[in-house]
Parts: sequence; C-alpha cells; structure tokens
Amino acid sequence: MNFKNLSEVSDYVNERVKVENLTVENYISTENMLPNKGGIDKAIKLPAAKTTSLYSKGDILLSNIRTYFKKIWYAEKDGGCSNDVLVVRARGEIEPKFLYYVLSNDKFFEYSSATSKGTKMPRGDKSAIMQYQIPDMPLEDQRTIVSVLSALDDRIAENKKINHHLVA
Repeated sequence: MNFKNLSEVSDYVNERVKVENLTVENYISTENMLPNKGGIDKAIKLPAAKTTSLYSKGDILLSNIRTYFKKIWYAEKDGGCSNDVLVVRARGEIEPKFLYYVLSNDKFFEYSSATSKGTKMPRGDKSAIMQYQIPDMPLEDQRTIVSVLSALDDRIAENKKINHHLVA
C-alpha cells in the first residue's frame, strides 16, 4: 500500500472567529474534549479573548496538549476552538471522515506522543504531525470504509443511549 504525508492531503486551519459569535454549544477547548476518542461535551464558559480559531463542519479537531489522552472530534457543526486545539481540514483527494478514522487510530496518538515537545504539558509537534503517514487509496475505497465504520459508530452511540436510560 502507498502512503502520503498528512500535509499532502490536509491543512491546518488558521482562520479566526469572533468569540461574540460563539456559544458554549459550539466552543471547543481541551477541557470539553473527552479523552479516549470520546467526542465533546458542552463548554463551561467562553474564553475572554476577542477571537479564537475557527472550525467548520467536517473538520477534525485534535487536542494538542497531552496528546496521549486521545482527544479527537469530527466536527458536526461550525464553531470556534482554543489555540490548544488543532483544526485539520481535508483537501479534495481524501474523504474527511476517512481522514478522521485514520487519525483516530491509536498508532496516530502514539506517533503524536512520541514526537511531542515538553515534559509537564507536552504539546504535539505541528510539523511532525503533518509528516504522519496516511494510506493513499481511491476515494471509492475510502467511502466504503467510512460507510462501515460510521454504521458501527451509530450502533455504539445507540447502545450508549440505551445503557444510559437503563441506569437512570
């Protein structure tokens, strides 16, 4: 199988959004990203800054602090996020959700942790992350993989809802 660097199929998003246009529902920080690929919770508060990083539906958000916590989210809406969250946007030659599944793999988090800088609050090395190897396969194959994995994710989410109601 052939591979490409992450930088060949995606970019970091550097656009900004005014905090006054955000809510606790669409603001993402490392605090409301859940560990172990658990998605997100509602933010407790908005930042004091005037602007923050922008993300759009279909972007991939990665916590860049202590990457071994495996905080990742596939954006289902538009919003803003803290500077400690990396926003990765797929380019046309890769299915965004396929890229999300590749980056959700433990091998990515192991790579990101191994290339992190710092000891107390290690941060992912943004340039090293962009060197991560992504499988290079036809879009149709990517879509097939996404279809299977998304169906499994939907089933898991449904089971979590059922379990939550059983506990309540």
